Amino acid sequence: MASQSFHYKSVWLSDLHLGSKDCKADYLLDMLAKTQCETLYLVGDVIDIWALERRFNWPEKHNKVVDALIKKAQTGTKVIYLPGNHDEKVKKYIGMTFAEVEIKQEVIHTTSSGQKMLITHGDVFDGEVCLGKWQSVLGDLLYDLLLFLNRCCFSLRKLFGFGYWSLAGYIKSRVKGANEAIYRYKKAAVNYAKHKGADGIICGHIHQPDVEILDGCLYCNDGDWIENCTLLAENLDGSIELIYWTETIQSLTQFEQPQDSPGQQAA
Repeated sequence: MASQSFHYKSVWLSDLHLGSKDCKADYLLDMLAKTQCETLYLVGDVIDIWALERRFNWPEKHNKVVDALIKKAQTGTKVIYLPGNHDEKVKKYIGMTFAEVEIKQEVIHTTSSGQKMLITHGDVFDGEVCLGKWQSVLGDLLYDLLLFLNRCCFSLRKLFGFGYWSLAGYIKSRVKGANEAIYRYKKAAVNYAKHKGADGIICGHIHQPDVEILDGCLYCNDGDWIENCTLLAENLDGSIELIYWTETIQSLTQFEQPQDSPGQQAA
């Protein structure tokens, strides 16, 4: 992994799924150790309470992640936690502060370049994305299988000295139904942002990292730390980057203004 350190104005993380055996805590700890920011947004599903209720799994690495987040909050970084669906039990504490971490439902973040970005986990859009109940159950079962295959692939690649690669992401990108659901999610998200008077939206939930302009609105998804190991970062000039953080660090997308055409920047 890279040895340099990075400073950003703001960072967005979601879907860490601490408590799940699929959480990539090693990469997450490396990222937290090497990045500094003024504001850190935890955009939901930080702790996977659903997984913990099914089967308790809490390795020491997950304790270290929590400690690292609290340490940032207590040493000058403003940390804002917006619970999602897997940690929905935290929602009863919205409006309160614990260990210097503020818990909120959703917030508007204004970038250095003046963009107003609505921040929310994204589970509120499920009703506009999901089909019938049996399709949802089938989808959950297939996703569990996909994560199992992803773990096997990860273990084999480590055994032979290869870096991380997301088999789950590769398969999802080639499933027509998944891509259609993702598009409906994006449309629901940007419509919600427009309704709230924002220039764009930053969310998570669907484990599909992305930065793009959709219907004149800047759609940003910070991805996850069980499949993709991604974050969003705001640079000092207000531009927003999507960063993949594993053995190597790649910044694949950088946006400055919602009206700009998409551009790519290699790290």
